[in-house]
Amino acid sequence: MAASVKLVTVENHTQNGDWTVVLPRRGRKKKNIPKVTAMEEQERPWVPTDLQIDIDRKSKLIKKMQICMKRIEGSQFYLTFLDQMQTPEVLNCFRRVLGSELKLKMVIYGIGSIESYETPRFQLSLAILMKRRFSWIGDIEVFDPILSATESCVLEELGCSVLSVNEQGKRHVLQPTLFFMPHCEAVLYNNLLKANWTPESLNRMLLFGNSFETYEQDVSMFKNPSIVNSAVYILAAQKFTVEFRIKTVSDDYFPAFHDSSWHFFSPNHEAELQMN
Repeated sequence: MAASVKLVTVENHTQNGDWTVVLPRRGRKKKNIPKVTAMEEQERPWVPTDLQIDIDRKSKLIKKMQICMKRIEGSQFYLTFLDQMQTPEVLNCFRRVLGSELKLKMVIYGIGSIESYETPRFQLSLAILMKRRFSWIGDIEVFDPILSATESCVLEELGCSVLSVNEQGKRHVLQPTLFFMPHCEAVLYNNLLKANWTPESLNRMLLFGNSFETYEQDVSMFKNPSIVNSAVYILAAQKFTVEFRIKTVSDDYFPAFHDSSWHFFSPNHEAELQMN
């Protein structure tokens, strides 16, 4: 079980489409209560707001992604990350989710603008490097409502599929699935858990994202109703969640991965899912 971690704070963010888009944090000093955004709309078809692919921007973005992947791959952070993934304790959790299946699908929600910011590029680079490193990680699907047509094209060239539907984080798991969601809003994690609130579905999925232990600490510290309401399923899942905190190792990767954890869910029966 992961050790206690710091309060997640995001000082700069903006709204676009239906999601609150989390932008890179510039410092560590300030501690704020996380902002909560309502997300009640249903899934709906999505296309980029700009339908034109800019060839020059595409070329530059591919080069930026190649640089980021090379930096990550040669970093102590990445070596430490891989070492953690391959410890018996963590590897057994992955194997349990896989079961008899050979591949673990990866779904990336809320990646942000990979053209505008380095932090999303680092996050995407890590996801792609994981797929290249481990044969049991399968296809990667990506969605963020702010993605441009150029960014979507680059994602496709990097081997990812861009979803054509805004699922609002409500994907019902039908096969072993890794949800890669660093620094998403609590409501997205909550939507995902709610959509899979059965022992069968929860045991079939795992989540890379903000520390659930931190959310629990936030609720205890701030007693803020908006935090509680946005994290109902996050808090309820704590009793059957095993969490492994990611070690950022270097300040270079702190903005992209601070307070991130692996989360594995193992409810054994329906009684554990009863909401108070």
